[in-house]
Amino acid sequence: MNKPPSSMFIAWQKAVGGRLKSDLRFSASLVWNNFPVPGLSDADRQKIIRAGKKILEVRELQPEARLADQYNSSVMSPELRKAHAALDKVVDQAFGANRKLTTEAQRLELLFTNYQKLTKGN
Repeated sequence: MNKPPSSMFIAWQKAVGGRLKSDLRFSASLVWNNFPVPGLSDADRQKIIRAGKKILEVRELQPEARLADQYNSSVMSPELRKAHAALDKVVDQAFGANRKLTTEAQRLELLFTNYQKLTKGN
């Protein structure tokens, strides 16, 4: 089962992993191992898990549809959009956002601030 990424993770992947042709490039050592996740409370962790599971549940409502079809912006279901928005909200809050984040630049600012805090003194 695929784990749905949040907009926070996608912003990090684009900034740190870069692209290979037009595809996002993923590297465990560069992208995943350096993803600046702050210390999460059990409550935050559970909220994120529930939001991710909700996305998977919504995807399963269209078992015949490929992911590419489900994520086609012109036909993406309102339920899937809503589920992703809910995941983004709980992840953004867990990362320390004190307002609704609406742009990749806002997320990157928070990510690099967290990265700087986590690597200070290393």
